[in-house]
Amino acid sequence: MEYPVWHLAAFGGGFWIILIAVLHVFVAHFAVGGGLFLVLTEARARRLGSAPLLEYLHRHTRFFLLLTMVFGGLSGVGIWLTITTLAPQATLVLVRTFAWGWATEWAFFAGEIGALLVYYYGFDRLDAKTHMRVGFFYFLFAFLSLFAINGIIGFMLTPGKWPVTLDFWDGFFNPTFWPSLVLRSALALLLAGLFGFATALGIRDETAREIMLRMSCRWVVAAAPVLLLSGWWYVGVLPDAVRAFVLHRSQEIASYRAAYPALLVALAAGALALVTRLPLPLRRVFAVVLLLLGLGLVGTFETIREAARKPWLVYGQLWATDIRPTSVAPYDAPFLPRTKWAKIKRVTPENRLAAGKELYDLQCLACHSVGGPFKDIRDYTGHIGAAGVAAYLTGQGKLFTQMPPFLGDKDERDALAAYIAEGINGKKPVKPKPVSIEPVTVDLPAFDAASSPYLLIGFNSLGVVATAGCDGSFSLSVPGNTLEAVLIRRDVMPEVVTKDVTLAYAAPEGFKHPAARSDFWKYSKALVGKELAPDVSLTGLRPDGEMKAGDKLFAAAGIPVTPYPEKGGVNPYPVFTLTARDAKTGEVLAATKAVAPASTEMRCHTCHGGAPGVDGVTGVSTETAKGILAVHDRRNGTDLSARAAAGNPVACQSCHPDAGPNAGVSAKDGKALLSLSAAIHGFHASYLAGGDAKVCANCHPTAPDGVTQAQRDNHSAAGVTCVNCHGYMEDHALSLLRHERMVGKKAADWLMKPLTPRSVAAVSDVKPRAAWMQEPDCLTCHKDFMLPGTHATAFNTWTANATQLFRNRKEYTGNVPCAACHGSPHATFVAVNDYGVDINNIPGMQYMGVPGVVGSGKRCDVCHTVEMEGGEVHHPNMVKE
Repeated sequence: MEYPVWHLAAFGGGFWIILIAVLHVFVAHFAVGGGLFLVLTEARARRLGSAPLLEYLHRHTRFFLLLTMVFGGLSGVGIWLTITTLAPQATLVLVRTFAWGWATEWAFFAGEIGALLVYYYGFDRLDAKTHMRVGFFYFLFAFLSLFAINGIIGFMLTPGKWPVTLDFWDGFFNPTFWPSLVLRSALALLLAGLFGFATALGIRDETAREIMLRMSCRWVVAAAPVLLLSGWWYVGVLPDAVRAFVLHRSQEIASYRAAYPALLVALAAGALALVTRLPLPLRRVFAVVLLLLGLGLVGTFETIREAARKPWLVYGQLWATDIRPTSVAPYDAPFLPRTKWAKIKRVTPENRLAAGKELYDLQCLACHSVGGPFKDIRDYTGHIGAAGVAAYLTGQGKLFTQMPPFLGDKDERDALAAYIAEGINGKKPVKPKPVSIEPVTVDLPAFDAASSPYLLIGFNSLGVVATAGCDGSFSLSVPGNTLEAVLIRRDVMPEVVTKDVTLAYAAPEGFKHPAARSDFWKYSKALVGKELAPDVSLTGLRPDGEMKAGDKLFAAAGIPVTPYPEKGGVNPYPVFTLTARDAKTGEVLAATKAVAPASTEMRCHTCHGGAPGVDGVTGVSTETAKGILAVHDRRNGTDLSARAAAGNPVACQSCHPDAGPNAGVSAKDGKALLSLSAAIHGFHASYLAGGDAKVCANCHPTAPDGVTQAQRDNHSAAGVTCVNCHGYMEDHALSLLRHERMVGKKAADWLMKPLTPRSVAAVSDVKPRAAWMQEPDCLTCHKDFMLPGTHATAFNTWTANATQLFRNRKEYTGNVPCAACHGSPHATFVAVNDYGVDINNIPGMQYMGVPGVVGSGKRCDVCHTVEMEGGEVHHPNMVKE
């Protein structure tokens, strides 16, 4: 914000600082350990009176001087030049905070140079004692230089008490000072040994060569365990959040964590191999390999340290973007007007991409190159469009804190997302494929209010059964629709009949073989632990069969249904035929139709890449599913991608408990992991924050222009959205997560931390609820069964348990389920979408000739054979409906 940005594009993302710094650190540590190596080697050579060793030492010193003083000095200047151009604000913080520290270090460095020059050029001119004394002073100055630099570098990761006291010594002797000093000292000794191998192999005298090789080996082998233990000490003193990130949260660091001890073992083993009687040419190869492994060790440690510090340049003070958090609060205020060097101050439709580029340069280029070798932004975003990038930016820095939060308002966020998607990745906006839906006319069985002895009403327990439709990759829920039915003998006092009656259900033509276009049956053994016959559900039902009689209700739980007709296309609303017969005579008592809604409409491809899997309008494609599994594996250390590739896809519920009717399998350890609903909503809420009911349609089939249009009830027609009942995405997630935390699942805290409720004042005001068991209570808004107020909301008032759910409730007499007369959840009457009135309002159309709640408009004659006067038997206010 305060300084112009050095626009590097392909070589952005910290490429130059990484290249220069790793090489400089490699050489600088050798300069420290190598100084002691010189002194001790000379002492031994003079004690043994070995001319070959002294000759070797003279040559080694020349190499040492050229590498450490010339290259080391120049690369040090290169670091200063690079950091002052890439991160001037952070450089100023370090200079101002440690002005005397830097001055002291430069004094030590000057002493190094002088001592080393005297040591080299005085090799044959000074007496032995004076010469060794000069060598010792070189080592002392080199170590003191490391001592000074160590405090400043450690401050960048662990400033300790300094932010409060602003005291020089609090910043210098920070929490990581001592473990870092021990680690770096051991690293210096190890590198001295490695370079000793490289130069000792040039000694012609075999005895002298073997002496130096064994000496170098001891340095390496002795330093390796110290490096391992001090590394663990170093991690142990990190702040809790940083330590958790390094050890658990970051899978990107995991490979470096594993590489660090592996490299130490390899270096120690290689050092031991070098002192065996191997051929000299092979030893030289070993020496080069060990030097490269040493460079890798330096790079590994520095990578872990730098990654642990992210998103900060100076922990808690300056982000990696060289921006002070205190200078940009509030973070969601327009950003461009507050930057000195931005040419564009306000986003407009005309300058959207240009403004996005300005934002990219200011907030992204510090870490992400464009087409470069390091953290190329295209590797992270090339598979998605602007909407997906915008979601990334919304969640940036919330759950995974290695990146700072996006700074700016919604227009700026969308401008940056558009620039990344269109300007960098070349992904122009793609309009969703138009959905062509023809209204359906349902051929309903005849009903005569004057003479029909029975009334049969069928309904679905859920407004729609949603599956992902990518069973070859993973299963979010299993196919299986529950149809329920009530058979009523019409009379003055109607009676619900279940005895001596059979009730059959039959799928429409084209839906008799759901396995024809679904992979669920192919992978059922892996997904649910059972080898299922094609077209047979987990509960043993087929598309045609008989319902079971229960408590004044018939039900068939788990009818295998998909939204894919056998001949192609998509139809989320197959209409089943229900037929009640006399169990003894087979006489048809009544017949009706009922919809068994099923959908695979999920828009995961928005953020995970790919496209809809079926007809361009529905289903999670294999490409999208692979993207989802890859993220899960990277974030959680799982192997789901490999298992899916091997033909063993996983059901999400095998790990995450799910009380939903279509879970299909029980979690292996339900006490440890979050419920599936809490995990999914809790994770995605950080990325979809700030949205309205449209956010829900990213995962649920509720989009008004989608192929399913599952939110089709009278509430929707009145302008009531998901938010009115379930709360905004943040509220909804918090209610689930608070329940998980209440039952002792600590992972809920991590997902809750970045969320701010929008329907209530504080997180503590959000009432916990168990997924699927507790939902919004209808009577919260419909008090005494009256019409709700203008701004009524059901959020935060949950049913006590599953028996009070709308889909499980019955009217006051306890005979008829609420859903039989009012319709299924999210499809209550009058229900309307592009599929027409008939298919969504079958009971009303069949028994009253008009859509609506059964019996509304004083149509008691649907069940009663005489005119009813007064009374509100089923529930209050029913006469006014």
